[in-house]
Amino acid sequence: MIFVACFGLYLGCGIWLAVDQQFFVGDSLSRVQSAQSVLFSRDPHVAAIGFIFTPLTALAQLPMTALTPMVPSMTADALSAVIMSAAFMAAAVYHVFGVTRDRETAWWYSVVIASLFAIQPMIVFYGANGMSEAPFLCFMCWAARRLIRWVDSDDVHDLVTAGIALGLAYFTRYDAVAATVGAAVLVCTVTFRRRGQTGAPTRRRIQRAAVDSSLVILPPLFAFVLWAVTSWLITGNALAQFTSEYGNSAIIEQSGTSADSALANARFSLTELIVLFPALPVGLVVVAALRMRIHRFAPFAVPLLLFGSVLAFQTYSYITGSTFGFLRFYIAVIPLGAVAAALALPAQATVPSRRPGRFADLPHRRALTRRGRHARTVASMVVILCTALSIPTSWQAMKSQTLAPQEAALHTVLADDSDATGARVAEDERAARSFSTERQIAHWLDSQQLPEGSVVVDTLYGFAIVARSSDPKQFVIPSDQDFTEILNDPAGHRVRYLLSVPPRGRGTTDSLNKRYPTLFETGSDIGRLHLEVPNAGADLPTWRVYEVLAGADPH
Repeated sequence: MIFVACFGLYLGCGIWLAVDQQFFVGDSLSRVQSAQSVLFSRDPHVAAIGFIFTPLTALAQLPMTALTPMVPSMTADALSAVIMSAAFMAAAVYHVFGVTRDRETAWWYSVVIASLFAIQPMIVFYGANGMSEAPFLCFMCWAARRLIRWVDSDDVHDLVTAGIALGLAYFTRYDAVAATVGAAVLVCTVTFRRRGQTGAPTRRRIQRAAVDSSLVILPPLFAFVLWAVTSWLITGNALAQFTSEYGNSAIIEQSGTSADSALANARFSLTELIVLFPALPVGLVVVAALRMRIHRFAPFAVPLLLFGSVLAFQTYSYITGSTFGFLRFYIAVIPLGAVAAALALPAQATVPSRRPGRFADLPHRRALTRRGRHARTVASMVVILCTALSIPTSWQAMKSQTLAPQEAALHTVLADDSDATGARVAEDERAARSFSTERQIAHWLDSQQLPEGSVVVDTLYGFAIVARSSDPKQFVIPSDQDFTEILNDPAGHRVRYLLSVPPRGRGTTDSLNKRYPTLFETGSDIGRLHLEVPNAGADLPTWRVYEVLAGADPH
């Protein structure tokens, strides 16, 4: 019931944003186009999914993308991405709820904590917009739930499952590396201390800690090696996200983003964390006190190390200038608070396990005094209020162009105030219209009824055009194995149009600009300007459509 209700909520919001409002986020559309290329491009193959981002988000969309001939909105309106993120975010809520139900915490408390997490504005938005945050949080919450169970049950099945969840998380976002380190530290510490209770020698304790830690580390390590080797075999680049000219570091350099001081970046990161969950320190102190009172602190350490490692990694990355200052990069603070809140009350039953281990702990069942029950009730109310406070503060933060540049336009879509004026409103409206120009170009190209391979475009910026088109086979894109050959001689391959962007910023890495440096300005003697389309969206380039000259010699 929890999963179905949340899935319906996120799916409904996503359909309204994508289909009705035509509101899209760039990374989501990019993955839609990657999935489309695997199945419906003029050169369909699995490697077309790309190697800059990890593959699971796009791979999960393939079953829905396959329905595009019957339901064009699956790609044209990014509906496949909406379904994917709605399902994964609903599963994340299910696992947060499961943390309390595994321990048979009071039903009312379980429902309240899960509901507050489910309706958090950032959770709703990223459950509805097709981004990778939804599957990443799903696998992180799954791993947290299983590690909490392992701490109580000492069941190796829980440990293995947690490792698998972290491996899948790596296939979603690279941040899972930090989470794996945090999980390994937790498992190593818990096992080492447990073995000390038996009087085992230090060497034996270290060996057992290493064995248990390996069960968590090996699945993510396998995912890392598999993805790096596959990328190297196909592209010659094992770590494209970090070394490719299309990766985050290269994008920051190409965009000319001004570098603030490390102290300023640290303050910004701290601000992002505070606005997403302002009462987190209070909640953590209360929960920590409750856990220590019943001598069961280890379960509480799971969310601290798992989600805390991700937040530390993101903060370090921003301070060192290797990533952007996006609010969504700190979204892990929300499940951190929710899972910690779920542990505020002690277990009332033995957690489920297939085979309890030697160090399984039964729930604490000492007789509670009237005062103890009252204190616990008060503490649970404090934790609930701390969690609830994150809802209005997150929504306010999402309106700020400084704190949330990717989410700020959302309130313009929701408000729909046609009488609103001002520079801020105009900027938000431009952001809300992002990719509207690309959709118009796609419609114009479709109306030409062009044969296969008639339009050359780099998906660096052109992914939205290709995804919107009802005929993706008309495009020649970088994932096509003959892309370079056709780009070198477009007239000889009967190409009709070249789609060009200015050779500035990220446009310097556009394949057409690299091959023909003066294409955008002059046509490079191979094309005649047919159409120029100023972009209505924010931070998106003007497009020029060049008609290829018959018999033009690019050499």
